[in-house]
Amino acid sequence: MKVSQLKLRNKSFLIVGAGGLGAPAALYLGAGGVGRLGIVDHDVVDINNLHRQVIHTEARRGVNKAVSAATTVKSIYPEADVVPYAFSLDRTNALELINQYDIIIDATDNIATRYLLSDAGVLAGKPVVSGSALRTDGQLTIYNYNNGPCFRCLHPTPPPAAAVGRCVDNGVLGVVPGIIGILQALEAIKVAIGSAALSDPSFLIFSAMSNPMFRTMRLRQKKKDCAVCGENPTITELIDYVQFCQGQANDDIVDEVILKREERIDVDEYNEIIEKGKPHLLVDVRPKIQYDICHLPNSLHIPIEELPKEMHKVKEAMKEQNVTDKDVFVVCRLGNDSQIAVHGQLK
Repeated sequence: MKVSQLKLRNKSFLIVGAGGLGAPAALYLGAGGVGRLGIVDHDVVDINNLHRQVIHTEARRGVNKAVSAATTVKSIYPEADVVPYAFSLDRTNALELINQYDIIIDATDNIATRYLLSDAGVLAGKPVVSGSALRTDGQLTIYNYNNGPCFRCLHPTPPPAAAVGRCVDNGVLGVVPGIIGILQALEAIKVAIGSAALSDPSFLIFSAMSNPMFRTMRLRQKKKDCAVCGENPTITELIDYVQFCQGQANDDIVDEVILKREERIDVDEYNEIIEKGKPHLLVDVRPKIQYDICHLPNSLHIPIEELPKEMHKVKEAMKEQNVTDKDVFVVCRLGNDSQIAVHGQLK
């Protein structure tokens, strides 16, 4: 055991993404006494994600997630060598950073970065422990290791952008990325101490609603004609992955600005309206499943796609509550659909 701990101490790990997957991975690797732990994330702590990003706290709202994660790890193990990187990885900086670490952990939530990390892992000769989680399902594998495939071997071309789901869009049961993230830490440790090389390349599938919940598929060896790791590679440097995948290279929620600032209010401003008891009408345009999970009292629920034919309900509610147009407020999950509703139907 002492020999394995020494091997772990002599290895460095780079976690890309300090969200639902990266949070548990960072906790267990940091507390496990690894030699050096790097954490990459350009985003900031959002209280809406704390149910699955358990390394952060409400008090750190707005703090960079890599910095927040490093702070938590240091609070558990003060001697840990943790380095936060508060920026995004792209074709210009990925190889330089990855070359400084032994094992890469892909804890991101988008396809462009998955290609970036896999390609960079091949070019740098580093294994990539890759995980993903969506709704109640998760997946885990190790790319570019033990003569196994890289991500591009399995997916030579990216799927259509519309076919790729993300947690922020499709939701995830918080414990699922927790399970996958912990398993990523475990697999990274196995790679570090050499025990992972005893197994054939495989693909782990987790489904919370299935019995059994875990299934393993054996992966084929790397493809001889792979564009990156094949015998005659055609990709010998990192490319523009946003263009290649026709999508984002980070996990950001895109905030649309459709209405003028004076036409929008934030949570604190709405709370002030509630506390003052000011008469108003709140229209909730989220899907029914989201509304049923939780909603504000006395709100009128009309999904945005039904709003054009249900505008009479808004007019009736306004009349009943004796409010004017300026006293009607619209809410949604991200703040985008509500602006669309106001701009298209309520103006």
